[in-house]
Amino acid sequence: MPLRIAHRRSAAPKTKDRRIRTTTTRREARREAAAAAGRCSSSGLPRSGSSTPMGSSPNRSSSSSSSSSSVSPPPSPSDRQGRLTTTQLEQLRVEQEVYGIYRLFHGVAPHTRSFTLELWRDKHIEFLTRGLKQLGPNYHVLDANRPWLCYWIIHSITLMGESVNSELEDNVVQFLSHCEDKNGGYGGGPGQMPHLATTYAAVNTLITLGGEMSLSSIHRENMLKFLLQMKDSSGAFRMHNGGEIDVRACYTAISVASILNVLDDELVTDLGNYILSCQTYEGGIAGEPGSEAHGGYTFCGLATMILINEADKLDLPSLVDWVASRQGVECGFQGRVNKLVDGCYSFWQGGVLALAQRLLLIVHKQLESSFISGVQASAECKKSCNFTAEETGQDENLCRAGTSHPENEGEELSDFGFSFIGRHTECGPLFHSIALQQYILLCSQVLEGGFRDKPGKQRDFYHSCYCLSGLSVSQYSWSKDDGGPPLTSAVLGPYTNLLEPVHPLYNVVLHKYYKSHEFFSTL
Repeated sequence: MPLRIAHRRSAAPKTKDRRIRTTTTRREARREAAAAAGRCSSSGLPRSGSSTPMGSSPNRSSSSSSSSSSVSPPPSPSDRQGRLTTTQLEQLRVEQEVYGIYRLFHGVAPHTRSFTLELWRDKHIEFLTRGLKQLGPNYHVLDANRPWLCYWIIHSITLMGESVNSELEDNVVQFLSHCEDKNGGYGGGPGQMPHLATTYAAVNTLITLGGEMSLSSIHRENMLKFLLQMKDSSGAFRMHNGGEIDVRACYTAISVASILNVLDDELVTDLGNYILSCQTYEGGIAGEPGSEAHGGYTFCGLATMILINEADKLDLPSLVDWVASRQGVECGFQGRVNKLVDGCYSFWQGGVLALAQRLLLIVHKQLESSFISGVQASAECKKSCNFTAEETGQDENLCRAGTSHPENEGEELSDFGFSFIGRHTECGPLFHSIALQQYILLCSQVLEGGFRDKPGKQRDFYHSCYCLSGLSVSQYSWSKDDGGPPLTSAVLGPYTNLLEPVHPLYNVVLHKYYKSHEFFSTL
């Protein structure tokens, strides 16, 4: 059990009254939607799961229409079993299951589809709040991850516009205070050694709770000392004393330092060069130099570079291309090349592209610079062959373009997260946002509450957290300003599906971030 604390069930979801079955038509639509979901489950897709803890890309410009209506059924794995690898067979099986769900969805009456696409808030709230009270024996493997369980559950509840009661909030704050090490940082449970991952989870939980008691419980001076102790001579960070060095450690350290307003030059020294060494030839970012590009590490690497104002060092055009190519025929994201779709990458990959939307000025400059380099190389070749300056076509003004410094140069380090979210963007999403919402609502959502990796998998709190986070990122992907309400066409299903917006650099609900920023800026 992560928390041995009593609680009472949270307040009923705000949208519950709007979903009361008051007419015969609505009851019939409900029955038809549930029946369609049941047929999905009877086709090898479990309708519920116990509480235990990725093809070609669709059109990358989002539209309000569903992308699956023209999907052709994939070949049966048994048809080509002798010629396919295990990974290819698994991919075909997943495609078949997802196609079956989409086919059933398009087979129901039009007035029923809206109910089929509904976010079942009350069921999710029930599943999540029950997990804060007591967990089953299967969760003993997560004994060193109890702050993560607090974060996954409380962040998910807050995304749906709900909150825990004051008694439960006090109990969570007290529990996390027992996880805090006297020398700084948070362990995976009371008495456990401090670890950057669980420190990130604990800090995000306390910020999400948002009360003065929770925010003031974080000892920032000791936290800074702990973060400096985790700093390696390479510029990167270790997860814990004597632990591994990777991009995940870099992100959790910098995210915590930034959101607590303790980020300084010593923490940032040589960090950007380490992250840069982890970007692969494909464009994505690996966990460490020489490894394979991975969606989670790509998010961690890019977010870190933004927070230290060095994102322009990365090859952003190739990074965006690699991430956008991870959205496959299932409409969801995969984490790596030739891997299966997974609901959690709705945030890890979708979040990267949400960040990139606000970096397009740098992306355009890098593309322009690449073009200029090509022009210059061609001109040098022509000059060596005695072409005139006019014949080379070289333009001095063009060759000086794209060399300006990042627009937020000169700001304090801890201000980058605040100024970044305030940037206005004229660009729409860099992925198919409606298709992603479709995958989350139809393939990852479990009707009894919670979310799962993919059809055939069990629900859990981790996937519930990151599926909901990805759903929020998708819904607000057309918004020009931070937290601005999206158009109805940007939200798949009924508009009551709309979640709270998140700050994509930290993955905390936006208004909770603003409150914590104001609190820590005065200290």
